[in-house]
Parts: sequence; structure tokens; C-alpha cells
Amino acid sequence: MSTALFHHHSTLQDQLVAIHAALRASLPDIDRIAVAIYDTKTDALHTFIHSSDGRHPLDSYATTLTGVPSLAALATSGRIRVLNDLSPLALTGAHHTQVIAKAYRSSLTVPFYKGKALSGFLFFNSQQPDYFTSRRIDTLALAAEMICSRVIDTVISVEMLTSTIQIAKDISHFRDEETGAHLDRVANYARLIAETMGKEPSALPPGRHPVLDDEFAQMIFLFAPLHDIGKVAIPDHVLLKPGPLTPEERTIMRTHSDKGLAICRRILENVDFISGTQAAMLCDIVHAHHEAWDGSGYPRGLSGADIPLAAAIVTVADVFDALTSARPYKKPWSTEDAFAYLQEKSGQLFNPACVRAFLAHRDDVLAIRARFRDEVIPEAFQTPQTPQSKADKV
Repeated sequence: MSTALFHHHSTLQDQLVAIHAALRASLPDIDRIAVAIYDTKTDALHTFIHSSDGRHPLDSYATTLTGVPSLAALATSGRIRVLNDLSPLALTGAHHTQVIAKAYRSSLTVPFYKGKALSGFLFFNSQQPDYFTSRRIDTLALAAEMICSRVIDTVISVEMLTSTIQIAKDISHFRDEETGAHLDRVANYARLIAETMGKEPSALPPGRHPVLDDEFAQMIFLFAPLHDIGKVAIPDHVLLKPGPLTPEERTIMRTHSDKGLAICRRILENVDFISGTQAAMLCDIVHAHHEAWDGSGYPRGLSGADIPLAAAIVTVADVFDALTSARPYKKPWSTEDAFAYLQEKSGQLFNPACVRAFLAHRDDVLAIRARFRDEVIPEAFQTPQTPQSKADKV
């Protein structure tokens, strides 16, 4: 099977579809190939990419590895698993197993690793029972290796990029209110919004939009924490000011979007870390996450569907977390007040579809907040917050 199927500028989803088409020339009854990514920090398994015969039984699906003992056992053993007849599991298996068992009759599952750490699982499914014979498994071995290697390479590449940018932040003595927990929350909020919107693309406002598949959701999760990289170029007397900014200081602060784009472009020009599609998403998030739906944002004053969707998603995630987070200079808003603010400003500051997707999962938002908590700031170090300082910091 030719490695030409893995074109640098195509998405992993496109590449998997090409691999699947090539495989079906010799194995026409491979009806579905799918990859799930494992997050060691949260024990979460997220659907990532898939190719099927038109049915998508597990789009935007997440579970925990510990909640699926059979997969946890595979992860420990490192062995493949063949299930020759899924029909008994259609009524008795876990939810995701029941969904697959109702659509397919047999399966082959392959765990894959980055070093010794689990990266995820590769799934092959057929509507034919007893399909995955030893001979067919041998035929699939090369394709499995290519798919797993490409997924791992992509994950490593993105991690290299984020590490490179983190080093740039460290060298520049980057200091502001962005805690590690804040970035974790923003990343998870953004993925939640993307996954929800992917399930109802018809709810998007008119305009051209990217395909909101699981790969899009995973990439936005990885890139969202980098949205404010441009702040490395903001002077400390502005970035770390504990109170409201003057008009002149606010003008300086607003340059971080353009400065962030310039930093990303310089890094991307000198490395071959990620695909063109992924690079474009990163640049969109960094440059446009302060644009507003009504055109009142910056740096370009974009409005409506002209604002890149990835940036619009990160905007909602970032503003909600900024409002609800305690900082040395302010107390947090309640989650209900922050939810109400997003609703009030939907269609003015925020993409309405992004707000609807976020507000539809309030329980999940609260669960993310509970999982990624900030260190408690002693009340003695907090100062009363005025409406003006709230606006400055958001």
C-alpha cells in the first residue's frame, strides 16, 4: 500500500478514507475503520477519525478507558482482539458496543502506543460474521501499521508544536493569569462545543464552514490553549497590571492577536510539524479569538460567518472561563451569571451556534470545572472588581 495516500496537506480523515478505499479493492467487506484517541490526563477515549459505508454510529463519542474493562485489558496486554459475532452484544454490551453491534457483525481491535503509553485503538468492522480470519488479519497488518503510525506522528507533531510555543513563552518570561487549569478548561470547553456542533451542522449560521468531525474537535482541543501566545510580546506593565487598563494600554494589549499570528507563522515557516489544514486552524484561533459577531472585535473587525469557526468556538470557551475564574485582582462570577452573559451577548459578541452548543451541556461544563480546579487564592490577596476591570480582562 503506497504511502502517497498520506498527503501532507490532507486531513487525517481524508487519508483514512483513501486507505479504506484502497483496502476494499482486496477486502470489499471491510465496512468501517475507526480510530479512538486516549487522553492519559483524563482517562478519556474520544472518537477521532473514521471511514464507513455511509453510517456513522459513533460520531463525537467519548467514554473512559476504566469504564470499558475489555479495552482496558487490551491496553494492558497489547494484543489484538477479534470478535467474530457481535450480535449477542447488541442487547447486553456497553452502550458504545451495542451501537456498533447493531450496525456490524464482526470486529478487529488493535491497541497502539506512543512508546509504552497507550495512544488509542484502531477498529475494523464488517457486516459479515466470522470475517476476520488469520489470512485477512495478515492482509490488514500493513494498513493498521500505517494508520496507527500516522495518527501517532500527528499527535507527536502537535505536541512538538505546542512545546515549541511553550518554550517561546518561557524564554520570554511569559507571566499572566493563565493557569494550567485555565488552559485545560478552555481546551475541554472548546472540544465540547465542537463535538456538539458536529452533531447538528444544520444549526450553523449561513456561510462556509469546516467539516465538524471528530478530527476537528481533537485539533481544537489541542490548539485552544495556545490562543494567547501573542501575550509574550506585551510589556509586563500592561500584561500584569492589576486594575483597569487605560485606553493607551488597551491598544497595546490588543496587539497580542497580530503578534501571536506573527509568532505562529515564524515557527511554522521553519518546521514541518503539522499539515496545512492544522496550521490554518492554529493561526485562525490565535489571530481571531477576539473578533465579535457584530464586527466590534479585533484585530480585523470581522463579523458573522467571516469569523473562523475554530476561533469563534475558543472565544466562547475562553470568555466563560475568564468570567468564572478567580484572579488576584478579581473574584469569580457565578456560573449562572456567566451562562446568562453568554446568552445575553449571543448574536452580538458571540456566534449564536457556539453559545447554543455550550449552554446545551451545562452539566458537562460544571464537570469540567470540577475536574480542573485552580489553586485557591487567599481572600486577603483579592481586590474588589469593578465592571470596568472585568471588561479589560475578558
